Amino acid sequence: QLQLVESGGGLVQPGGSLRLSCAASGFTLDYYAIAWFRQAPGKEREGVSCISGSGGNINFADSAKGRFTISRDNAKNTVYLQMNSLKPEDTAVYYCAADRRPYYSCSLRASIFAYWGQGAQVTVSS
Repeated sequence: QLQLVESGGGLVQPGGSLRLSCAASGFTLDYYAIAWFRQAPGKEREGVSCISGSGGNINFADSAKGRFTISRDNAKNTVYLQMNSLKPEDTAVYYCAADRRPYYSCSLRASIFAYWGQGAQVTVSS
């Protein structure tokens, strides 16, 4: 069974930080492109960040540049999203997604990803 499980969400004040984890089971994340998406109530799903299967290509949404970092720990079969300087507009359910293509690049287009987690709630509020 192929499964992705997000963890690390919660409530944080503006300016604070959270680290989300995406743990894979049933398959190895090596060689898979991994992406983080988020969806706020009443809004479409938005790509946040991605890392290519090769590890050599990383992309961020403009809203995340300079504040978020994506990383991979292959030994733990886990991908992380470190979120700093959080803003109220970052409030959303965050999803991780995986697909074995493309290998040398990554995309923030949700339709290309075959495997999805169930999401983790992130709330930024004072």
